[in-house]
Amino acid sequence: MQTRRLGRTGHHSSVAILGGATFWDCTTEQADAAVRTAVARGVNHIDIAPTYGKAETVAGPTIGALRNQLFIGEKTARSQPDGVRAQLEASLTKLGCDSFDLYQAHGVTGLDVLDSRIAAIETMLSMRDEGLFRFVGITGHDLGAPVAHLEALRRWDLDTVMFPLYPRVYADPVYRDNVLALLAECAARDVGVMVIKAAAKQPWGEQKPTHGTWYEPQTTPEGIRHGIRFALSHPGVHAFCSPGDLSLLPLVLDAAERFVPYTDTERAEAVTTALADNDPPIFPLAENAQH
Repeated sequence: MQTRRLGRTGHHSSVAILGGATFWDCTTEQADAAVRTAVARGVNHIDIAPTYGKAETVAGPTIGALRNQLFIGEKTARSQPDGVRAQLEASLTKLGCDSFDLYQAHGVTGLDVLDSRIAAIETMLSMRDEGLFRFVGITGHDLGAPVAHLEALRRWDLDTVMFPLYPRVYADPVYRDNVLALLAECAARDVGVMVIKAAAKQPWGEQKPTHGTWYEPQTTPEGIRHGIRFALSHPGVHAFCSPGDLSLLPLVLDAAERFVPYTDTERAEAVTTALADNDPPIFPLAENAQH
């Protein structure tokens, strides 16, 4: 699997990052098999969080056992310094690690959320200096994430960002402009860029969910490959996180292994097609994440 340098971290991350939400409701045996399969196929980066259901508990033993083969990105959604430190310690214990590579302010979806996390982010930066992890990042999935992340880069010396990117949401001209502004700042600061929701299709709406994601994902090899190609073909994007459904992981790994970039023309055509298909975007989060 292709790797790309994750900005100033210097780590050459696999273009497919194993998303920890995959293990939300898995058994330990299922998680062990999936992590080991992903690593055997070239994945060297995992992204996980305490809020991902059972993920830390069921995948933790395998992640700890494979620590030397994985760049570990952990997360916290807490806002107070004591809470951040306590959650970090709990995550280290569950994953059997002495430290993480990357610790991220999780779920920063707008400027209001960013302002509520000031103390937490400043604590994380101090913890980085203490050596509890090497890098600090910010994540969020909603329409306001790129603006919030750009402002965060202006306030603090952060190492990575993570935000949504798939054809339909990129068709929103305001969102697209905000993404491009964020990518330009990341390039100027050598910040690592990871994207999420590459394999998103549309909200579940009134449908009964058939997969573990809060949105309806692409489920065919062609649909998954298209979303991944679109995300990874953007200049400045280093990697994407796999969706939170174990059954989709083999198709996602297949697509990542066979990745060939789109041209600029093909990317533009993907946006046009997404609009023509008339699938509603999966955001705003508050309206569509009830599942």
